Amino acid sequence: MRVLIIGGTGTISTPITEQLLTRGDEVTHYNRGQRARPRLDVRHLRGDRTDFPAFEAAMAEAAPFDCVIDMVCFTPGEAESAVRAFRGRIAQLIFCSTVDVYQKPAPTYPYREATAPRVTAGDYGLNKARCEDVFLAAHGRGDFAATCLRPAYTYREGGGLIHTFGWSTTYLDRLQKGKPIIVHGDGSSLWTACHAEDVARAFVNAAGNSAAYGKGYHLAADEWLTWNRYHEIVADALGVTPRLTHIPTDVLFQVAPERAAWLGGNFQYNNIYDTSAAQQDLGLRYTVPFAEGARRVIGWLRAHGGFENSDMDPFEDRLITLWVELGEELMARVGNSSTAS
Repeated sequence: MRVLIIGGTGTISTPITEQLLTRGDEVTHYNRGQRARPRLDVRHLRGDRTDFPAFEAAMAEAAPFDCVIDMVCFTPGEAESAVRAFRGRIAQLIFCSTVDVYQKPAPTYPYREATAPRVTAGDYGLNKARCEDVFLAAHGRGDFAATCLRPAYTYREGGGLIHTFGWSTTYLDRLQKGKPIIVHGDGSSLWTACHAEDVARAFVNAAGNSAAYGKGYHLAADEWLTWNRYHEIVADALGVTPRLTHIPTDVLFQVAPERAAWLGGNFQYNNIYDTSAAQQDLGLRYTVPFAEGARRVIGWLRAHGGFENSDMDPFEDRLITLWVELGEELMARVGNSSTAS
């Protein structure tokens, strides 16, 4: 197959490229050329897909393709441009969407593609849902076959591991140095982490797969972890015992809105997704348990410069100290009140 990947150098698209090449496909990347490209046998087209006229002209010249995998479409305008670029020139377009298109918390768990409401307050998920609508409308008109794939949290070597405050590797440095880390809420909400190798395999199996035409699929792990257990696994990969400080999500969101941006509409809720459709149609398999994946990521980071120095970012220490002091003051006041009564 002739496959074009818009993007091609990211967390998921790098193993997609590797697996397509192993399968024997001819792969082209279209991107801005701002990231170091893996040393793979791919054709590279440089350009900015947000420059719609230039992008559409370049795609008209480069086509036809059997399949286009769009990894970096984030707005309806970009989706509409892609439809103009590829209408009648490709057999299939695979859109990398996200599970963040869904309402949180869910009315019922697990999320199922056929029944979960695609209602979200966040701009990221809202725009991805609208992009899905654009591509599925193109599918309905016969412009090309469209498939929407919705990864959950996906990680791999070359990046960090997500935590309450995002992706900074100071989290790992704190754990390694024996410092306490902040966990949102009581740490009992459920999270899922899937290695990019497993997610990429489903993308590859979707390419040219008529069973996937006109459909959307969850690409997530079937290992559901509480955040407490997630941190325990990461700490074990580091060879340490974690010290967890639990702070209510609404408090974190108020005192550190930028750092805690993903808490309010995402991390505080359960992330549990039915993946049976992707298992059946796309051969999705969970082959890299999180314990193994965490060891891989940490090993890669140690081999490539280690972790960011948490000593240079005292925010978490200050917040933990204040929270402990507030707790002690509260207990003292409650104790005095009960004695007085």
